[in-house]
Amino acid sequence: MRQEQGIESLIQHQNRLLSASVLSQLLLEDLQHCSCRIYGKTTQEVPVLLAELNLITDSLYYDKFDQRIDFTLTGDIINTEFVPLIYSVDGQCFSLKGRCSMIRRVCGVDLYLNSSYTAKLGDRVRQSFSISVKDLLKKAIKQQAGSDFSN
Repeated sequence: MRQEQGIESLIQHQNRLLSASVLSQLLLEDLQHCSCRIYGKTTQEVPVLLAELNLITDSLYYDKFDQRIDFTLTGDIINTEFVPLIYSVDGQCFSLKGRCSMIRRVCGVDLYLNSSYTAKLGDRVRQSFSISVKDLLKKAIKQQAGSDFSN
């Protein structure tokens, strides 16, 4: 299951009322230099880096109608010894982590790798992501309300 982490760090110094437009602006700033790492695992469950993707700068945008942020990353496959199993997209504060697969219809996977992931050393990979600002806003408001009661 995809995990979204760091939203509390992203919004902690906000004095403005949290809205979709405020949260989207924070996320756009945070993800400007994001990267994605795709990992396989050894038989001892040790993660091994297979590919590192960097943001295509002009691909990062906020769709106001659907309230989501879309972006695309690209990079080279640097290791082909293992099957891709997990991924991590990391901004400065915010990150996405989850399970991935090259094979369609695998249960428990939240990211199916693009067909550009050929598992051939040196091939260029292109992967797109979407973040629902609407869903994140609900989580952020819940977290803010919880922290307001604890203070």
